[in-house]
Amino acid sequence: MRHTKSHTLCRRCGNRSFHKQHKTCAQCGFPSAKMRSYEWGQKAKRRKTTGTGRMKYLKHVSRRFKNGFRENTVAKKRVKASSTEA
Repeated sequence: MRHTKSHTLCRRCGNRSFHKQHKTCAQCGFPSAKMRSYEWGQKAKRRKTTGTGRMKYLKHVSRRFKNGFRENTVAKKRVKASSTEA
């Protein structure tokens, strides 16, 4: 049995994948600017991609885009169509 650890916690992804001697994370590729992902790991991409987390900000962007990213305005009142036709 070995009594030494080659990997420790990563600052970026939080996994115990940061190699202490190589100074790189086996999971996310830290400290490189781009996250580590490969085409041969489609399942791994699926697990980590956008939409698997909270998306605290991004979840509202599509709705704001639809309205032209307007801010500090009040929506115009819509008048009900009178359906009293005789």
